[in-house]
Parts: sequence; structure tokens; C-alpha cells
Amino acid sequence: MNSPSGKKDSRKQKGAAAEELAAAALIEKGYRILDRNWRCRFGELDIVAETGETLVVIEVRSRSGTTSFGTPSESVNARKVMQVRNTAQQYVHHKRYYDRSIRFDVISVMLRADLTPASMDHIENAF
Repeated sequence: MNSPSGKKDSRKQKGAAAEELAAAALIEKGYRILDRNWRCRFGELDIVAETGETLVVIEVRSRSGTTSFGTPSESVNARKVMQVRNTAQQYVHHKRYYDRSIRFDVISVMLRADLTPASMDHIENAF
């Protein structure tokens, strides 16, 4: 898709790069990735991981350039929280993880123009 200025829309590329960086950081911290981009009719879960006995649903948010429109984590609004919670409920039911405690985290990634990370922040128990 092209933007009005004629530049190719690279939003999906930026999102994929941020998710790759987030997954690598989680693995480095000892998390086990169970699923990525899991979808159902309610929405999509960016990353589902586990640490110990806890199931962790991670919403990955990214921005490039400046934070003049806020940080990536500030873009997680009440509607998004509800969507992620509803989707996670379907995930737990589908995978039969009824006996697992669940936590919702946000990983905020600021990207440079070349899609390398300028900064990354992992917010545990974000909502």
C-alpha cells in the first residue's frame, strides 16, 4: 500500500521487526514462546509465552522517530485492553490452559529508520 506521498507503507515491516526484537528479548530472559500472532475472531495475540507456571500474553507496540505522539505503550487504550483480554480468554479455552495463572505484559519498542531498536521497555502486569 502506498501513502499519499508515494512512499511504501512499511507499518507491517515495523511491527514485524518489533515483534522479532521482543521475542528475542523474552527468550533471552528465559521465557518460552508458545505462540506468535495467534488469531481468532476476537483479535490477535502478538506473543504468548510462559515463565514458570505463568502464561504471559504480550502486546507489542512500536513507534519510529520521535515520541511526539506518545510512547508506544501509551497507545494501549481501554479498547485494546478489552480486545486482548477477550482474545486471551479464547486462547486459554482453545489450548485448555484452564489451570494456568495469566499475566498481561506490554513490550514497547522505539525503532530507528533502519528498524534496529533505539529502546525497548518490558512492562510486566501492564493491565
